[in-house]
Amino acid sequence: MSSTDAQPRYRELGLTDHEYELIVTGLGREPGDVELAMLSLMWSEHCAYKHSKKLLSRLPTTGRHVLVGPGENAGAVDVGDGMAIAFKVESHNHPSAVEPFQGAATGVGGILRDIFAVGARPIAVLDSLRFGEVATSQRSRYLLEHAVAGIGHYGNSIGVPTIGGEIYFEPSYEQNCLINAMAVGLAPHARLTSAAAAGPGNLLILFGALTGRDGIGGASVLASAELTDADDSKRPTVQIGDPFAEKKLLECSLELLDAGLLASLQDLGAAGLTSSASEMASKGDVGLDLDVGKVPLREADMEPFEIMVSESQERMLCVVEPHLADQVLAVCEKWEVTATVIGKVTDTHSFRVFKNGELVGELPVPLLVDDCPLYDLEPEAPATTLYVGGEQQVATDADPATTLRALLQSANIASRRVVFEQYDPVVQSRTVCRPEQADAAVLALPVLAAGTGAGGAPIPGIAVSIDGNGRRVAVDPRAGAAEVVYECAANLACTGAEPLGLTNCLNFGNPEKPHVAWQLSEAIDGLAQACRDLDVPVVGGNVSLYNESPDGPILPTPVIGMVGRLPDVRRAGRIGFANPGDRIALVGSFNPSRDGSELAKLHGSAPAGALPDKDVSAIRAAHDRVRQGVRDREFSSAHDIAEGGILVAIAECCIAGGVGAIINLPAGLDPFGEDLGTAFIVSGPTEGLDGLTIIGAVGGRELNVQGLLNVPLSELADLHAAGLSTLLS
Repeated sequence: MSSTDAQPRYRELGLTDHEYELIVTGLGREPGDVELAMLSLMWSEHCAYKHSKKLLSRLPTTGRHVLVGPGENAGAVDVGDGMAIAFKVESHNHPSAVEPFQGAATGVGGILRDIFAVGARPIAVLDSLRFGEVATSQRSRYLLEHAVAGIGHYGNSIGVPTIGGEIYFEPSYEQNCLINAMAVGLAPHARLTSAAAAGPGNLLILFGALTGRDGIGGASVLASAELTDADDSKRPTVQIGDPFAEKKLLECSLELLDAGLLASLQDLGAAGLTSSASEMASKGDVGLDLDVGKVPLREADMEPFEIMVSESQERMLCVVEPHLADQVLAVCEKWEVTATVIGKVTDTHSFRVFKNGELVGELPVPLLVDDCPLYDLEPEAPATTLYVGGEQQVATDADPATTLRALLQSANIASRRVVFEQYDPVVQSRTVCRPEQADAAVLALPVLAAGTGAGGAPIPGIAVSIDGNGRRVAVDPRAGAAEVVYECAANLACTGAEPLGLTNCLNFGNPEKPHVAWQLSEAIDGLAQACRDLDVPVVGGNVSLYNESPDGPILPTPVIGMVGRLPDVRRAGRIGFANPGDRIALVGSFNPSRDGSELAKLHGSAPAGALPDKDVSAIRAAHDRVRQGVRDREFSSAHDIAEGGILVAIAECCIAGGVGAIINLPAGLDPFGEDLGTAFIVSGPTEGLDGLTIIGAVGGRELNVQGLLNVPLSELADLHAAGLSTLLS
């Protein structure tokens, strides 16, 4: 391919002139068609993290519970008794904006493969979703309904419970919805496996679905550039998922690992065979020979470059010692999974691609995987807010009762029951706390039916939460991102869980623009500091950039998924007030502000201002007090104060418990200001609340806040239940 012919092509594939020059220099020649396709994928933003990798090095990644850190398909932490929890969150934003059902469905399928690729059985899915205003946008309603249907279709069909998540609605997500999926898996330590290829002479076996043209260009084009008004043309690049095929693939993979038949295992996701094989070679410091003529195809006339970059779903690649190959193929046949030897490991440190024995491409593994240039960003704080306010939905001088009603039925606070009822939260029989029962989902370990806990012995478990708040991060990226970590840990504390590790998905606009670069850099620094504050390491994650339309970038949206351990799930904390007569207390140093709050949004204000200063020692003390109070059963309920402020939190406790409360707020405390991750509402007998600020008592059929409001509980519950379902009807 001549330079004249190649330049337009490499630009179409997302490579810059400078990057192409580096490739030519590294090869000593111009790349061929197959090589250019492979390099464009591996040097894309989606695969190379070329605008974020330097920043990510600031995050703390080690800790006493960490078994597998960043760099593998998923991170893993020790939960005791020789067992590990593997978990990760990833995005499928751009594909879902083009085709929401398949984009969201294959996002779930991809994150599940990351979990069983490290040897863990998937036991839970959570999702973090962002859309435009469904009240005014038919497009956003369409995206929401079809993305939710896709998530439910894949998770319900494969038999993995969807146990939690979050949904927010803001104008900046109108063209760029966010679909972040988190998966959690369980494995014995001994079954945890690496993706690193090893042993020259060992065989490469591809197993799973047939390879087709779906997903071609997804990583290099669709996920590594801004969306434009012409994106209907990208619809064919969205992958198509089959959860029933993935179920067989899952069971086959775990049986192969249990039998000790695999030297390494990798899933095929973005960039398909190119990324999976080259990353295996890079991690193992080896070379690979691969013959695309041996790859089982769904479409017989596929070109070699198409086979190498196809993102067809439900496929795995493994390295196998030659004498074990027949056993591997036999296990695959048992599970009705297509399996084929397509290559071998070499000591050449080159990735050679053949078609029926004829060489069609050869690239040095380091050039393909490691030599993509990493860019220094040029961050610059914007002079004014990048975002505008919306229509005023409640008057700034409205009385407290009117304001509380408006908040409870607002899209960002109202019950999500209309959404999560489309998911199966209890399949596999591990689920202890379902959505809206507790601030974090709770799963028993091992399965409850196994008899653990007989005779009153504790039943260990985990709590899992996923959180993000783009409005607060837009106000102050550093402080707002730190708040997300504090908030996620606060959710775990309310169930009695101690954090073990976290994963993140960093959703931002175009990092080549100074104001977005500033948001990203500041947010990562905030995440890093909060992780150090709470001693919670980052074990893996994902970066999704270029979430931007002609109207501007999305709100900066770092999403955090966190896993914690409970000594006994039977003592897991719940949101709802439980016992009339219990006292209600405020825990923590609460310093609320309305800047960036949900009430500010209802007032029509843009996300701007300043977030409250944080006392880290006070945050840790509050989290510890709530966690221990839940474990010791001093508290009948526990709920963190989050969006909407303290009155919304109290109302949610009343609604969840089906009982009212009489409240006397501390003088001067803003009832609707926010200070996320710092404070809690707990209830319990007086003797268990020593040293806490008592603000009321449980009882009655209304929420009575002295001097502010007195509203029937039934009215609050109806408003909260109907808010989102009314918008979607």
